[in-house]
Amino acid sequence: MNKIVSTFAALTFSTTAAFADGHATDIAFALDWKFEGPSAPYFAAIDNGHFAEAGLNVEITAGSGSLDAIPKVATGAFPIGFADINSLIRFLDQNPGAPVIAAMMVYDKPPFAVIGRKSLGVEGPADLAGKVLGAPPPDGAWAQFPIFAAENGINMDDITVEPVGFPTREPMLAEGNVSSITGFSFSSYLNLVRLGIPEDDISTILMADYGLDLYGNAVIVNTDYASDNPDVVKGFLGAVAMGWKDAIADPASVMPALVARNPAADAALEQRRLQLAIDANVVTDYTTANGMGTIDADRMASAIDQIKVVYEFQNAPDASLYFTDAYLPDGGFALK
Repeated sequence: MNKIVSTFAALTFSTTAAFADGHATDIAFALDWKFEGPSAPYFAAIDNGHFAEAGLNVEITAGSGSLDAIPKVATGAFPIGFADINSLIRFLDQNPGAPVIAAMMVYDKPPFAVIGRKSLGVEGPADLAGKVLGAPPPDGAWAQFPIFAAENGINMDDITVEPVGFPTREPMLAEGNVSSITGFSFSSYLNLVRLGIPEDDISTILMADYGLDLYGNAVIVNTDYASDNPDVVKGFLGAVAMGWKDAIADPASVMPALVARNPAADAALEQRRLQLAIDANVVTDYTTANGMGTIDADRMASAIDQIKVVYEFQNAPDASLYFTDAYLPDGGFALK
């Protein structure tokens, strides 16, 4: 790790100097997951010239889960990443003073969901009692399930939880071995469609629609890097917003940028996945009224209280440690 950090330190020095000279600053951006539909806006920000206009040369790296980027950014291996803010809150509680913070909210509504099959008796929260729920132990949606259960009066003892792996989660539901699963709404839904399950048989219970006040994934930054390079971070966030604006205006137009990085991707399927993320997670009543990127202080306070249902804080929680709007424009980024 020291070698990685040392290499990154050298990279920071050279690119900061290059930015000052008017040349492009190299930025390594750590994603949370594979190159799928919801990552298309970041590639569009490259191909449509938004990063270049900000003086940035961005390289995007795939991740392996919603908390994957947090240690990468905290150690300085990456200056910027994309991660679940709820996982970040726990990480910072367990690693006080770690140099990482969320700087731009992207998923105003988190994609945490329970996905069921109507033919197996699951359409809403009350239907989960007496059924088998498939949940991968490291799954971000499963981590929040007890909050969802508490908000909806569900007794956890009334549900049989079957630990499953990420690759077997949707196949088990498709085969009827479980009645529902936890997962990200836009991923599990389309994975089931790809497995041949009729769409009118799939129920998507988005936890944010059933009492969950939590936020979702955000752009996170290494605070040491951001402090030394505030204009770079502001330019990066602005370019990300433009990439999302392009995607929202015309989802099909950003698919070539994704397929260029993931030739095996089914463009039509990934466009649907992107559209699901836009409709359920990015364009919300709040972001339409207040712009993309910002958070509501009262909602964040409620979210922290909900996290306490499933997590015992070692230190007094403090929202200012988890999110900063210092690199955002006043009023966030307009989506249209």
